Amino acid sequence: MTAVATALVVGPSAVADPPEADVVAGEIGVGEAQSFWLHLNSTPVSDEVAAAEAKRRQYVVLNAWEGDLLKKLKASNPRLSVFVYKDLSSTRSYACKNGADDQHLPTGVGFCATEREHPDWFLTGPDGKRFEYSGYSGHWQMDVGNTAYQDAWAANVIKDAKGTGFDGVLMDNALFPCDAYHSGVCPKKYPTNEAFQAAYVSMLSNLKGRFAEAKLKTVANLSNARLHNNAWDTYIDHVDGGFDEWWLVFSDTDLVTEYPQGWSKQVAEITSSEARGKIVMVQPHFTAGKEQPQRYAMASYYMAIGDKAAITPMPRADAYGDPTPESPIYEWRLGQAAKPYYSVANNVFRRDFTCGTVVVNANPTNSAAVKVDLGGPHMDEKGANVTSVDLPGTSGTVLRKSC
Repeated sequence: MTAVATALVVGPSAVADPPEADVVAGEIGVGEAQSFWLHLNSTPVSDEVAAAEAKRRQYVVLNAWEGDLLKKLKASNPRLSVFVYKDLSSTRSYACKNGADDQHLPTGVGFCATEREHPDWFLTGPDGKRFEYSGYSGHWQMDVGNTAYQDAWAANVIKDAKGTGFDGVLMDNALFPCDAYHSGVCPKKYPTNEAFQAAYVSMLSNLKGRFAEAKLKTVANLSNARLHNNAWDTYIDHVDGGFDEWWLVFSDTDLVTEYPQGWSKQVAEITSSEARGKIVMVQPHFTAGKEQPQRYAMASYYMAIGDKAAITPMPRADAYGDPTPESPIYEWRLGQAAKPYYSVANNVFRRDFTCGTVVVNANPTNSAAVKVDLGGPHMDEKGANVTSVDLPGTSGTVLRKSC
């Protein structure tokens, strides 16, 4: 996966409490965590692992050349949604050998064919030189606003995905800043973020009807949408779902707090998508077994879920090989939440389910603990019975109760 991982500066809180809202379709929370698996590093997968992952995952993403694994997954769970990875924004020179592009590509157009027949599809900087992704050798940025590129991308991806039997496409790198992958330098054709984003809206809107007609679901990687006003909602109008590769927890010690581009913005990606009946996949980054980031991420996820959102933690960037372990929380059943989350203190939020409660303190790490009275007995993550919780900044808890 080649999403942009930027250093993010967290500022002071300036977000009002979430408004109360009548319950509408898509806003009834189902307190059951779902997960996904991105298998993109072509690591070997045994039949036993394939069968187990097919049964415990909601969504799986594979490379275009992993048709055999696709068949194994579907044989174990025909209802599993399996997506093929395709980059919206690049062509890859390493996927061309001796002048011939590979049969199954990680992109929508081949490098060698494009260089021969459509050199104008390559995006260039003010100096006229092509853009190669910084940090990703052999990834060459394409002009997503070019209609001919859009048409070719759609035709090639649909043919490949349908021919192999995929259910949908994960569209990587639906980008927002014009200097993505080449910091400080924007394309000559798209010198502003607004112009750059308009090109992506053009592409996604052009693809929408074609993929719907082909009966292929589309999920776009919308990482860092929170840094751009209305970006998530604007792009997701044209796809069936969104994926945030850097969601809320960026490392064991780098947890996003509440501020104008922080906690509420990322939680809203889920609530907005659920309300529209869209798929949403979110990926926090922390070491397996680390309690604080795990509970903060899981409790924040429960704040927003309806019935389509999935969460899978990742220990480090681009570690898309063997499946990650799941915490016992995935086996818990919290029942239903008929209302959205609400504020119980400054930047402290709560959501009530019929069989449990989740609480999050989104104040800065190491800030003073806030005591929250639960209004009755609950069981915490360690199995202890509690009637209240004391949560310091950037911490959360997922609690069960009898129902």
